Order: sequence, then structure tokens, then C-alpha cells
Amino acid sequence: MSMQRWIFGIVALFVMTATMTSPATAMDGDLLLEILLEKGIITKDELLQIKAEGKKREDARTTEQVKKKSEVQVSYGEEKQAATMEKDKKDSGVKVGYGKKGFTLSTADGLFKTKIQWRTQARYTYPERSDPRGASAFSDNEESTFELRRIRLKVGGHGYQPWLKYYIEVDWQPGRDFDDDSEAASARMIDWRIMLEKFKWAKLRIGQWKINYNRERVDSSGKQTMVERSIMNRVFTIDRQIGAMLYGRVNPGTILDANYYLGIFSGGGRGMAKNDDDNMMYVGRLQWNVFGRELKWRQSDVKFHKKPTASISFGAYTNRGKCTRWSSGGCENLSGFSKPADVKDGRYQVSGMQVGSAMKYRGFAWQHETHWKRVKDTEAAAGDRVTKLFGGYLQAGYFPHGLIPFVPKPLEVAFRYSHVDPNTDRGGDLRQEYTGGFNWFFAGHRNKLTLDMSHLTLEQESPSLPAYTEQRVRLQWDVSF
Repeated sequence: MSMQRWIFGIVALFVMTATMTSPATAMDGDLLLEILLEKGIITKDELLQIKAEGKKREDARTTEQVKKKSEVQVSYGEEKQAATMEKDKKDSGVKVGYGKKGFTLSTADGLFKTKIQWRTQARYTYPERSDPRGASAFSDNEESTFELRRIRLKVGGHGYQPWLKYYIEVDWQPGRDFDDDSEAASARMIDWRIMLEKFKWAKLRIGQWKINYNRERVDSSGKQTMVERSIMNRVFTIDRQIGAMLYGRVNPGTILDANYYLGIFSGGGRGMAKNDDDNMMYVGRLQWNVFGRELKWRQSDVKFHKKPTASISFGAYTNRGKCTRWSSGGCENLSGFSKPADVKDGRYQVSGMQVGSAMKYRGFAWQHETHWKRVKDTEAAAGDRVTKLFGGYLQAGYFPHGLIPFVPKPLEVAFRYSHVDPNTDRGGDLRQEYTGGFNWFFAGHRNKLTLDMSHLTLEQESPSLPAYTEQRVRLQWDVSF
């Protein structure tokens, strides 16, 4: 009987503790214990002991549940707070960094980004700072010159949308002649533009910039193979203009891969606040990407293209105004033509055309342009109204390391030939340039040393007389921060 009582006591204790999870089951357990007491299976002391043990376990279970609930609530609160802080940081944070285009500031959501970069060219030239054009320039005094050729501040990026872009460039070059006031060395805004580039096949640019007419001029001065552009640049470039341009790329990656550029401009050059008449400059360029890959506007195959990348281009423009040539200084005149300030509005009808090619492959870079230009003086005598100009250049550069492994990898050798005939109807005025050069790239075009040597010639009017000649050497360090 004692064994039976013991077994029933164990069962009673198990039932009692198992049914303590709710008030209803706890009441059932108490009733069962009362029955066991009446049957004499358990004593009153055992009943009290069982109830005490059950109460103790119930209190322990309640305490554990309260603790777990508290931990869950605290954990959830911390996670929620952390998520809120992360979201706030994401919404209002600003990221600061540095890349190949200088320092960057951008919002965490990616809708605003600004890139800031400084660039300078420290140059030494002997015995001629610029390209000699006339007989007197070939025979004048020798000059040994140190100069800061370009000091540029570049600011660009996008705002509101990644495809709404902007770019500003200021030149701080302290250049002036001996008879100039110090104001001549003041800073000047050379580029400012806004680009809408949501669609690759149709983009819009508004502002002032180097017009996408010929490659040599559009290629940045900081991404040239030689120290400076060729002798034909001064005569044939249309340089910076104020206006609008539609451009894009069509059929990418196919045999018909092409870029197009169509623009309308005031025609007065950089910094011209107004047009001199109601005539506009119209410009167009069509570029065929031969292998279905687009060639960037820069010289030298620094990236060592593993696949051949090439382009063939055609461009044309027409303008009527006071200018017969354009430069970074704005509207200017060709040799033999009156200065813009001395002529009437719309005096000169100027038009031009160019064909060009460019290619890069495994360290080899090639580019060339051939230009035709026509200037009509509407106030000149009938027989002297039209002047036709012809010129061009070809240039090649190569990193010998690709062929001769022991040659240092950063070294590039290059050659350029250029010519200018300022009047095809007259002889004895052909100018030519033969330039050889070396580049040492510390960090691509962002940090490089360039040494070039030129042989420059000018024909004399009499074919029996030898041409004027001059040799020139230039050394330049181009660095961007």
C-alpha cells in the first residue's frame, strides 16, 4: 500500500505541476489532490508539500517568462533605433573621397555629386615660346622661358539626377606681356556647361566649351601626347563657343556604331556676351566607330587597349561675323586679316571642313586630321574676296615595353608632322612642323613628364631661297591633384 501511495503521489505531483500553465488546469489539479487525500493515498502533509512545490515551480516559470519578454522588447527597441539611425544617415549623409578626377563630395542617396580637381603645367621652352609664323619670328632673339602654362580648377558632377550633369573650368594662368597691365593675368572662365544625358542616343549640352569639331582641339591639354598641339591648331580650330548641341551614340557595338554632334552657337568665341548680328554658327560632326567601340577624347594609349579601337570622322561648320579664327582668348583674326574690333558686323563668311582618323591598340596610338577652310571677305574687291587655307597633322605614339620588355613600362615615344598653307592660291608661305617626343607617365595623364623637340620651317616667296628654320625644345611637367 505504501508503494501504491508513493506511485500515486508521484503521479499527483506530475499532474499538478503539468497543469499549472493556466488557472483552469490548476483548479483541476487541486481537485485531483483532494480525491487522493480522501482515498487515503496521500496524507495531508504530503498534500501541502505537493502544493508548495507546485507553487514554487509556477513562480519560477512566471519569472522566466517575464524576463524573456523584457529581453525581446529591449532587443526590438535597439534594432529599431539602429535601423532609424542608419536610415537617417543614409538620407542625409555626405560621402568624401578621392579618385582619378580629384576630390569628390556626394550624398548617400547618389543624387548629388561634385568632383574638384586642380591641374597645372610647368613648362620650359627654348628658344621660342610659341610657334613662329612669320620670317621675323624665325630670326628674332632667342628666349629661354619658364612658365606656368596652365593652372586650372575643374569642378563637375551631377545634381538632382545622375544624368543631369554640369562642368565648370577656370584658368588661373598668370600670363601677360611686358607692356600689359597686371589685370591681363586675371583668372578667366573658360568652360561652363550643363548636360542632359539620360539617353545615350540623344543628349543635350548647353553652355560654353570646346566644340566637338576636331579631335586634337577637344582632347584636353592635359591628355596630349606632345607638350602642345600642332601648328595647324591655331588656324583651323573653332575652339570654345557659346550655344547648344545635340549629340549621342547610335548602334553601339555594331558595324554601324557611330557618334553624332549637331550644334548651333553665337559664333563669337569664348566669353562673348552677345552676337554681332543675327547670323549663327552651325557645326556638325559624324564619327564612325570602326570596331564597334568608342574611342575616348584623349591621346596616347595609356590604358594599353587589348582590342583595336578606332574612329573615322567628318566635320563641317559655317559662320558669318567678325572673326576669321578662334582661340582660348575668343574671337580673333588670321594673319593678313583685320582685327575683329576694326571691322563691321558680319563682314567675314567663314566655313570649314575636316576629315580625321584615330586608333589605339596595345600601346600604339595614332591620329590624324586634314582641314580645309574658306574665308570670304564681303567688303573686299571681287578678285580678293576668297582665301582658301589647307593643313593638317598626323601623329603616332608607342610604348616600346610592349615589344621590348627591358624598356621601362611608363615610357612612350612619339612623332608628329603638321603643315599649314595659309593661302592655297599663293606660294612661298607653307609652314611645317616635325616633332619627336618622349613621355614618362607616373600616374597616367594625371602625372607625367613630357620632352619634345621640333624642327620648324617656313618657305620663302622665292623658290630658289632656302626655307627659314628653327629648332625648339620643350620640357613640361603636367600634374593633377
